[in-house]
Amino acid sequence: MINRFENLKMNTRNLLMLVLFFSATVATAQRIQTENLRKHIYYLADDDLKGRAPGTGGEKKAANYVAKHFREYGIEPKGSKGYFQTFNYRQSLNPHDTASQKGKKRVGKNIVGFLNNDAATTVVIGAHYDHLGDDGRGSSLDKDPEGKVHNGADDNASGTAGVIELARYFAGNGVKEKVNFLFMCFSAEEAGLIGSKYFTNNPTVELSSVNFMFNMDMVGRLVDSTNKLLVFGTGTSDVFEDKLKATNRNRFQLVLDSSGVGPSDQTSFYLKKIPVLHFFTGQHSDYHKPSDDADKINYPGETKVLEYMIDLIENLTVLPKLKFYETRSKDSGAKTSFKVTLGVMPDYGFQGKGLRIDAVNKDKPAEKAGLQAGDVVVKIGDAAIENIYDYMKVLSKHAKGETVDVEALRSNKPVVVKLTF
Repeated sequence: MINRFENLKMNTRNLLMLVLFFSATVATAQRIQTENLRKHIYYLADDDLKGRAPGTGGEKKAANYVAKHFREYGIEPKGSKGYFQTFNYRQSLNPHDTASQKGKKRVGKNIVGFLNNDAATTVVIGAHYDHLGDDGRGSSLDKDPEGKVHNGADDNASGTAGVIELARYFAGNGVKEKVNFLFMCFSAEEAGLIGSKYFTNNPTVELSSVNFMFNMDMVGRLVDSTNKLLVFGTGTSDVFEDKLKATNRNRFQLVLDSSGVGPSDQTSFYLKKIPVLHFFTGQHSDYHKPSDDADKINYPGETKVLEYMIDLIENLTVLPKLKFYETRSKDSGAKTSFKVTLGVMPDYGFQGKGLRIDAVNKDKPAEKAGLQAGDVVVKIGDAAIENIYDYMKVLSKHAKGETVDVEALRSNKPVVVKLTF
């Protein structure tokens, strides 16, 4: 009798474990699929799309690709015409623009999809999908960009793929969340956040109903050795920082920045008093160069970022609608029309005082002046540099041909060089 009872207990326990195993397998299968990310990024960053510059055939192909997947997943159209919201703008008068680019009229096209859960509030998940085309659009860091396709695999096919995959997950997870979702891919971000600004000035949902906005810009190059994930906008809600840390569970080395403004599309929503977070896996030497290709993406790393975002969204949407908090002044980190450049890549994860240089571009002012990767710039001319926001302000105040003293720390020792913009 005892043996038969023990056998029954063992069989019941084994059956329960089997059920739990299959349940976990199904749950895992419903979440982020790495191969989907790979497929999306390889398509969006293919030479055939010629860098997805706004108004080009390549951007049109990218827009149709995103909209096709929204349709497949049952995401409703929420643009001004189907999934699309078209707008006109003029190319900024960037001093690096070619004569044919200056002031040229262009057409951008946002992509907008809605998952209606009949909820009172909506979460926006967004990323820009445009890039620099086949000429660099005046923003290339390549020495000779003309005629070279800038595929923008990390910037920002990675974020666009993230929007598509999160749309698939939330539309098909079998759960009716307590919020609606607005999935958005913005055009003309590289020209100055123009697409997201146009949407927030011409919204297709009530902005007052938006709970918070998550933005992904360059989430495809997680460095496994440091495991560093940068998240900006943590001060725009009083719950963000605690939830980010509690949800992390040692997945990442988090680098948190409170500011709601920065050089990506979350800024447009922040300026409408909406809590925002911007996810970023860091700068790299392929940024704004033709070498930013799909084979350099860390696909398991991006999967990990998106899994984290799912958990974070689920932990935030059980709370009452988030309260907005203003952080830094509106112009402290927004994209600026730079008159000059140092020709360096900043270390966005640096948490000390100053601007730490991640890399120095060849034949640019910084290299000619003798600045090196690892230097921490603390002063340009008469202006102290305590962070990247100070750095961006200073660049907008100098003109080409000016010579200034630049003070930097190299191995904690001061170095002063003469730099000509």
